[in-house]
Amino acid sequence: MTYSGAVEVGGPADVHELADLMISKVAVGPMNNNAYLLRCRATDEQLLIDAAAEPHTLLALIGDSGIASVVTTHQHTDHWGALAEVVADTGARTYAGRQDAEGIPVATDVLVDDGDIIRVGRVELTARHLVGHTPGSIALVYDDPHGHAHVFTGDCLFPGGVGNTHDDPKAFASLLDDVETKIFGALSDETWVYPGHGNDTTLGAERPHLAEWRERGW
Repeated sequence: MTYSGAVEVGGPADVHELADLMISKVAVGPMNNNAYLLRCRATDEQLLIDAAAEPHTLLALIGDSGIASVVTTHQHTDHWGALAEVVADTGARTYAGRQDAEGIPVATDVLVDDGDIIRVGRVELTARHLVGHTPGSIALVYDDPHGHAHVFTGDCLFPGGVGNTHDDPKAFASLLDDVETKIFGALSDETWVYPGHGNDTTLGAERPHLAEWRERGW
Protein backbone atom coordinates (compact mmCIF):
# COMPACT_ATOMS: atom_id res chain seq x y z
CA MET A 1 0.00 0.00 0.00
CA THR A 2 1.07 3.58 -0.63
CA TYR A 3 2.64 5.32 2.35
CA SER A 4 0.93 8.55 3.42
CA GLY A 5 2.42 9.22 6.87
CA ALA A 6 -1.06 9.93 8.27
CA VAL A 7 -1.39 8.01 11.56
CA GLU A 8 -3.65 8.27 14.60
CA VAL A 9 -3.17 7.34 18.24
CA GLY A 10 -4.62 3.87 18.69
CA GLY A 11 -4.43 3.17 14.97
CA PRO A 12 -2.05 1.03 12.94
CA ALA A 13 1.44 1.99 11.90
CA ASP A 14 2.05 3.27 8.39
CA VAL A 15 5.03 1.68 6.67
CA HIS A 16 7.31 3.38 4.14
CA GLU A 17 9.15 0.69 2.20
CA LEU A 18 12.47 1.84 0.76
CA ALA A 19 15.03 -0.28 -1.06
CA ASP A 20 17.35 -0.68 1.94
CA LEU A 21 15.23 0.57 4.84
CA MET A 22 11.75 0.00 6.25
CA ILE A 23 10.26 2.95 8.15
CA SER A 24 7.24 2.29 10.37
CA LYS A 25 5.47 5.35 11.79
CA VAL A 26 3.08 5.19 14.74
CA ALA A 27 1.32 7.88 16.80
CA VAL A 28 1.32 7.52 20.58
CA GLY A 29 0.34 9.39 23.72
CA PRO A 30 -1.80 12.39 24.67
CA MET A 31 0.28 14.78 22.56
CA ASN A 32 0.02 12.68 19.41
CA ASN A 33 3.74 12.04 19.18
CA ASN A 34 5.22 10.21 16.25
CA ALA A 35 7.63 7.35 16.85
CA TYR A 36 9.57 5.79 13.98
CA LEU A 37 10.92 2.26 13.80
CA LEU A 38 13.69 1.83 11.24
CA ARG A 39 14.71 -1.63 10.03
CA CYS A 40 17.70 -2.38 7.82
CA ARG A 41 16.43 -4.74 5.15
CA ALA A 42 19.83 -6.42 4.73
CA THR A 43 20.42 -7.28 8.39
CA ASP A 44 17.01 -6.84 10.11
CA GLU A 45 18.66 -4.66 12.76
CA GLN A 46 16.22 -2.08 14.11
CA LEU A 47 16.43 1.43 15.57
CA LEU A 48 13.65 3.44 17.23
CA ILE A 49 13.39 7.21 16.99
CA ASP A 50 11.65 8.73 20.05
CA ALA A 51 10.24 6.27 22.59
CA ALA A 52 7.61 8.89 23.26
CA ALA A 53 4.77 7.14 25.11
CA GLU A 54 2.75 3.91 25.30
CA PRO A 55 5.59 1.40 25.80
CA HIS A 56 3.20 -1.48 25.07
CA THR A 57 2.45 0.00 21.64
CA LEU A 58 6.11 0.56 20.85
CA LEU A 59 7.20 -2.88 22.04
CA ALA A 60 4.47 -4.50 19.95
CA LEU A 61 5.72 -2.54 16.93
CA ILE A 62 9.31 -3.59 17.64
CA GLY A 63 8.34 -7.25 17.93
CA ASP A 64 10.48 -10.22 18.87
CA SER A 65 13.48 -8.98 16.89
CA GLY A 66 14.13 -6.22 19.41
CA ILE A 67 16.02 -3.03 18.70
CA ALA A 68 19.72 -2.27 18.80
CA SER A 69 19.31 1.46 19.42
CA VAL A 70 16.89 4.18 20.40
CA VAL A 71 17.50 7.82 19.49
CA THR A 72 15.80 10.64 21.40
CA THR A 73 15.53 13.73 19.22
CA HIS A 74 15.37 16.16 22.16
CA GLN A 75 14.84 16.48 25.89
CA HIS A 76 11.13 17.37 26.08
CA THR A 77 9.13 14.96 28.21
CA ASP A 78 6.70 13.89 25.53
CA HIS A 79 9.55 12.44 23.45
CA TRP A 80 11.00 10.08 26.07
CA GLY A 81 8.00 9.02 28.17
CA ALA A 82 8.40 5.34 27.28
CA LEU A 83 12.19 5.32 27.02
CA ALA A 84 12.93 3.65 30.36
CA GLU A 85 10.50 0.80 29.70
CA VAL A 86 11.65 0.26 26.13
CA VAL A 87 15.33 0.20 27.13
CA ALA A 88 14.64 -2.14 30.06
CA ASP A 89 12.81 -4.56 27.77
CA THR A 90 15.22 -4.45 24.80
CA GLY A 91 18.63 -3.50 26.22
CA ALA A 92 18.97 -0.96 23.41
CA ARG A 93 21.80 1.58 23.25
CA THR A 94 20.57 5.13 23.83
CA TYR A 95 21.52 8.17 21.75
CA ALA A 96 20.73 11.85 22.29
CA GLY A 97 22.18 15.24 21.44
CA ARG A 98 25.07 16.16 23.71
CA GLN A 99 23.45 19.39 24.92
CA ASP A 100 20.11 17.73 25.75
CA ALA A 101 21.24 14.50 27.39
CA GLU A 102 21.19 15.88 30.92
CA GLY A 103 17.49 16.67 30.51
CA ILE A 104 16.61 13.05 29.71
CA PRO A 105 16.20 10.92 32.87
CA VAL A 106 17.49 7.75 31.21
CA ALA A 107 21.25 7.38 30.80
CA THR A 108 22.49 8.31 27.32
CA ASP A 109 25.05 5.79 26.08
CA VAL A 110 26.17 7.83 23.06
CA LEU A 111 26.28 11.64 23.07
CA VAL A 112 25.58 12.89 19.55
CA ASP A 113 27.22 15.89 17.87
CA ASP A 114 26.55 17.55 14.53
CA GLY A 115 27.64 15.33 11.66
CA ASP A 116 27.89 12.12 13.69
CA ILE A 117 26.88 8.90 11.96
CA ILE A 118 24.38 6.57 13.63
CA ARG A 119 24.08 3.14 12.03
CA VAL A 120 21.21 0.70 11.85
CA GLY A 121 22.57 -2.41 10.19
CA ARG A 122 24.15 -1.27 6.92
CA VAL A 123 22.18 1.98 6.82
CA GLU A 124 23.81 5.24 7.92
CA LEU A 125 21.97 8.19 9.44
CA THR A 126 23.69 11.58 9.75
CA ALA A 127 22.85 13.67 12.81
CA ARG A 128 22.27 17.39 12.38
CA HIS A 129 22.36 19.56 15.51
CA LEU A 130 19.58 22.18 15.33
CA VAL A 131 19.58 24.79 18.09
CA GLY A 132 16.50 26.71 19.18
CA HIS A 133 13.62 24.41 20.10
CA THR A 134 16.02 22.99 22.68
CA PRO A 135 19.79 23.43 23.01
CA GLY A 136 20.56 19.91 21.79
CA SER A 137 17.84 18.90 19.34
CA ILE A 138 19.00 16.58 16.58
CA ALA A 139 17.55 15.62 13.23
CA LEU A 140 18.54 12.40 11.46
CA VAL A 141 19.17 12.36 7.71
CA TYR A 142 19.07 9.18 5.63
CA ASP A 143 20.56 9.86 2.20
CA ASP A 144 18.99 7.00 0.27
CA PRO A 145 21.47 5.84 -2.41
CA HIS A 146 18.52 4.65 -4.50
CA GLY A 147 16.54 7.90 -4.37
CA HIS A 148 16.05 11.10 -2.41
CA ALA A 149 16.89 11.83 1.20
CA HIS A 150 14.66 11.28 4.21
CA VAL A 151 14.94 13.41 7.37
CA PHE A 152 13.52 12.84 10.84
CA THR A 153 13.20 16.31 12.30
CA GLY A 154 11.82 15.83 15.82
CA ASP A 155 10.16 19.13 16.79
CA CYS A 156 12.45 21.32 14.68
CA LEU A 157 10.52 21.28 11.39
CA PHE A 158 6.86 20.64 10.62
CA PRO A 159 4.49 21.30 7.74
CA GLY A 160 4.05 25.06 7.92
CA GLY A 161 7.03 26.07 10.01
CA VAL A 162 9.82 25.37 12.45
CA GLY A 163 9.29 24.19 16.01
CA ASN A 164 8.11 26.24 18.96
CA THR A 165 10.73 28.65 20.33
CA HIS A 166 8.42 30.15 22.98
CA ASP A 167 8.44 33.72 21.63
CA ASP A 168 12.21 33.98 22.03
CA PRO A 169 13.49 35.89 18.96
CA LYS A 170 17.06 34.67 19.39
CA ALA A 171 15.99 31.03 19.69
CA PHE A 172 13.72 31.40 16.64
CA ALA A 173 16.49 32.96 14.55
CA SER A 174 18.89 30.22 15.63
CA LEU A 175 16.49 27.42 14.76
CA LEU A 176 15.47 28.86 11.42
CA ASP A 177 19.11 29.56 10.53
CA ASP A 178 20.09 25.98 11.35
CA VAL A 179 17.12 24.48 9.52
CA GLU A 180 17.78 26.64 6.45
CA THR A 181 21.50 25.85 6.40
CA LYS A 182 21.68 22.22 7.49
CA ILE A 183 18.39 20.90 6.10
CA PHE A 184 17.08 23.06 3.24
CA GLY A 185 20.57 24.12 2.15
CA ALA A 186 21.90 20.58 2.04
CA LEU A 187 18.98 18.55 0.74
CA SER A 188 16.77 18.50 -2.35
CA ASP A 189 13.12 19.42 -2.68
CA GLU A 190 12.24 15.71 -2.93
CA THR A 191 13.48 15.10 0.62
CA TRP A 192 10.76 13.51 2.74
CA VAL A 193 10.28 15.07 6.19
CA TYR A 194 9.14 12.96 9.17
CA PRO A 195 8.25 15.30 12.08
CA GLY A 196 7.77 14.61 15.77
CA HIS A 197 4.02 15.25 15.59
CA GLY A 198 1.45 15.20 12.81
CA ASN A 199 1.69 14.60 9.11
CA ASP A 200 4.78 14.33 6.95
CA THR A 201 5.83 16.84 4.33
CA THR A 202 8.63 17.44 1.81
CA LEU A 203 11.26 20.15 1.66
CA GLY A 204 9.84 21.20 -1.72
CA ALA A 205 6.45 21.88 -0.17
CA GLU A 206 7.96 24.03 2.59
CA ARG A 207 10.87 25.79 0.86
CA PRO A 208 8.77 28.57 -0.78
CA HIS A 209 7.61 29.69 2.68
CA LEU A 210 10.97 30.19 4.41
CA ALA A 211 10.98 33.95 3.96
CA GLU A 212 7.39 34.11 5.20
CA TRP A 213 8.34 32.19 8.37
CA ARG A 214 11.23 34.54 9.05
CA GLU A 215 9.04 37.57 8.53
CA ARG A 216 6.29 36.38 10.89
CA GLY A 217 8.82 35.34 13.55
CA TRP A 218 7.53 31.85 14.32
